[in-house]
Amino acid sequence: MIIDKLAWIHLKDKKILVTLSKGKDAWFMPGGKRFAGESDEQTLIREVREELNLDLVPSSIRYYGTFQAQAYGKPIDTFVRLTCYTADFNGIPTPSNEVAQCDYFNYAQKSKTTPASLLLFDDLKQKNLID
Repeated sequence: MIIDKLAWIHLKDKKILVTLSKGKDAWFMPGGKRFAGESDEQTLIREVREELNLDLVPSSIRYYGTFQAQAYGKPIDTFVRLTCYTADFNGIPTPSNEVAQCDYFNYAQKSKTTPASLLLFDDLKQKNLID
């Protein structure tokens, strides 16, 4: 089984924005699952607004990459496909709804994230986009 998720990549000072959901012990990339009929862009805009009180600028949304790994906290053979995008935004990242905290992580903090996020962290580090 594959869980289809969209993720927003926001880099600042060579660190990446991550979120900690209420009741969870691993940090996730901002984003989430699509509703039936939603495009990647619609899902990303909705999820980021729900989680971080930010409005992504639709015209700035750019595909970054797709990463697939064992889904965190799910049975073996359940995978997550994390389709990642960058985008400009309006506002200040502020946790809301299911998000308890947000923070910026460097590469050394990657072990606090999920298996799919680890792949993203490795890719960002290889491209010298995070420290």
